[in-house]
Amino acid sequence: MDTTQRTDQQRSADRRRRELLEAADRVVLRDGPQASMNAIAAEAGITKPILYRHFGDKSGLYAALAQRHTDALLASLRAALDAPADRRERVEATLDTYLAAIEARPQVYRFLMHPAEGTQSSDQGFDVGQHSVPLLRRMGEELAQVIEERLDLGPETQRLARVWGHGIVGMMHAAGDWWLGERPCSRTDLVRSLADLLWGRLAAAGDRVGGPGF
Repeated sequence: MDTTQRTDQQRSADRRRRELLEAADRVVLRDGPQASMNAIAAEAGITKPILYRHFGDKSGLYAALAQRHTDALLASLRAALDAPADRRERVEATLDTYLAAIEARPQVYRFLMHPAEGTQSSDQGFDVGQHSVPLLRRMGEELAQVIEERLDLGPETQRLARVWGHGIVGMMHAAGDWWLGERPCSRTDLVRSLADLLWGRLAAAGDRVGGPGF
């Protein structure tokens, strides 16, 4: 098989994979954590064995969907951090970006972060609870890298950046999960309250010399 033929086949496989992920997204938007392989295969107009051929199993499909949505969310968070505004405004914009994302697509959020409840067999829903921690860890590491690049926290900058990165992500996740379920206040009020909680040390930290600034 020559290189051109291999490249064409890879492009075709990549395109088919994207189409299947888009079908899976439609089912997740409708069913949330109850999304099943049977429903996704039906939405894509294929049989379940073909779906398994592309993703291996339910965990493989879940991981592909999780990467797709996490990549998009992280890009949005970085854009908020890079916006031309003062530090407090960017902190609030970053918090708001996360909360707006889970508010806009609550079924996707629940699929990614909560196990399916009330399923009668492992084939009826994705048991995603075991996967939520790696997603939060990835977000924490990404935020830690941003903090380390931008802030001068003294001789322990690297360690503190990781503490802050994971701590802020944990706070956003826990507060956002509670808020999405109960809606005790407006999103604006929640953003302001969380920013107040973070602001003391963030306000005092200097920008890292040679960094992009925070």
